[in-house]
Amino acid sequence: MAHNKRIPDPPNPTMSLGDHLEELRYRVILAVIGLAVALVASLFFGKTIISFLEKPYFMAMGNQARMQVLGPAEGFISYMNISLVTGVIIASPWIFYQLWMFVAAGLYPHEKRYVYMAVPFSAALFITGALFFIFVIAPITLKMLVLFNKEVLEVDSNFTFQKYISLITVMMLVFGLTFQTPIAVFFLNKIGLLSLEALYKSRRFVILGVIVAAAAATPGSDMFSLFALAIPMYLLFELGILLSYFFNRKKQNSTER
Repeated sequence: MAHNKRIPDPPNPTMSLGDHLEELRYRVILAVIGLAVALVASLFFGKTIISFLEKPYFMAMGNQARMQVLGPAEGFISYMNISLVTGVIIASPWIFYQLWMFVAAGLYPHEKRYVYMAVPFSAALFITGALFFIFVIAPITLKMLVLFNKEVLEVDSNFTFQKYISLITVMMLVFGLTFQTPIAVFFLNKIGLLSLEALYKSRRFVILGVIVAAAAATPGSDMFSLFALAIPMYLLFELGILLSYFFNRKKQNSTER
């Protein structure tokens, strides 16, 4: 019985530097438009969003606690920062779609299907990372810091609105981006830039790298915050390896049949 031999995908037409820059400009414009729409929605629901972000604070300080604003414009600036970060989170599915479509423009046709797989997972992981910080990491971290101030330093904790919001919003973005690790590892493996053997051998360097990256992303924070970011980063790296392994094994079994 004759077997149908798979015809390899034709290579992508070569894109010049000008074509790449034009594609980048087009995708950036579309991403900014989506972000602008999400920003307007965030400004409209700003008070509700602030109440949501303040939950870790009240869990650590009690419902009667109140933050303070030290400068005339601090409240307004913090409100705009909150709206911008929330807009990024809301628009993340659209932003990641534009990012991956820019990446896909320079890939072979058979590689593009991995991009289409990555888009929904990227957005979902980004939102999951941000919410993981708000619901899990932030309450524990704040309670530990407040307890340390009270028991060790014997001082009262009194956070300003600007510093609290700055910490929360920045760390939400950091955790959201960190949760992209398995998608990045899987994608690099599928397009042939990183083999499973190379990923296995890189583990010791990745451990050091995630600790350094977590320390850089949490400057001035406590050790708990550092390892609360470093441990998920490494576990997500291992998840990327696991996904790559199972897909490679599935592909190998299909080929053998």
